[in-house]
Amino acid sequence: MEKLDLTEAEWRERLTPERYHVLREAGTEPAFAGDLYNNHEAGDYLCAGCGLTLFESKTKYDSGSGWPSFTQPASEDAVTDHQDTSHGMVRTESRCARCGGHLGHVFPDGPPPTGLRYCINSLALEFEPAGER
Repeated sequence: MEKLDLTEAEWRERLTPERYHVLREAGTEPAFAGDLYNNHEAGDYLCAGCGLTLFESKTKYDSGSGWPSFTQPASEDAVTDHQDTSHGMVRTESRCARCGGHLGHVFPDGPPPTGLRYCINSLALEFEPAGER
């Protein structure tokens, strides 16, 4: 996959200030505040920074965490995981494989079949309803 490498000035021009904070500065939106938390439509969840398909609605579930949650990425190469030791914790950060944008974190407390919970910021995603490609 070809990487998208923009300058910080180009990212600021491309993204809203809120999306820039999440995607480029590893920010987090408040729990239960994101537009996609209660979305139950069929479709794909794309990176708001570069448009890469990251997650599919068939893997989305209500984790009760306050953020959209998924059991797995849309493909093995869509999301990369990185150790995050910020805020005095050790967590696994999830980033877009194409643009490196911060998406959220993945935890080992999800349902079958993967046992994973990809806890993702709505601001890091765009939703594309099924059949629109």
